[in-house]
Amino acid sequence: MSDGHSRSDKLGGLLEPCAVRLAERAADRFEAVSRCGEVLVELGAVEPGYVAAMIERERDISTYVGAGVAIPHATAAGKAHVLRDALAVLRFVEPVDWGGEQVAVCVPIAAIGDGHLDLLADLADVLMDPDRARELREAAEPEDVLRLLGRPHQEDS
Repeated sequence: MSDGHSRSDKLGGLLEPCAVRLAERAADRFEAVSRCGEVLVELGAVEPGYVAAMIERERDISTYVGAGVAIPHATAAGKAHVLRDALAVLRFVEPVDWGGEQVAVCVPIAAIGDGHLDLLADLADVLMDPDRARELREAAEPEDVLRLLGRPHQEDS
């Protein structure tokens, strides 16, 4: 297995099928970030205070990474609200204006300690491939997203 595959396998291991939301709506990037945080709270990965820290991060510096994708995450202070490493994928029905860029997909992350740095690097590896980034933006089913991020299809029980 190549290093790229092992990295995406790690990403896939943090992505639960219920964390893939393909029909989200947001009026602006701050509403989108808030929705991303709410999903992480729903997953039990973070406490509600993490959402405010995500919005604070977005106000300080954009989490837009290119190819129509943003990777919202919290400030260093927000780490106190992380219960476990996790990520989610939210696709917006209508792209969201992200400071002049159009974002169709957000991949919010939560990580204990400095784990977010590894997650950001792993996601960057996936998104640097224009075909994989396009497939992520166009994914029709959660299984498509899980496959793209390295998790084999599994039935929910």
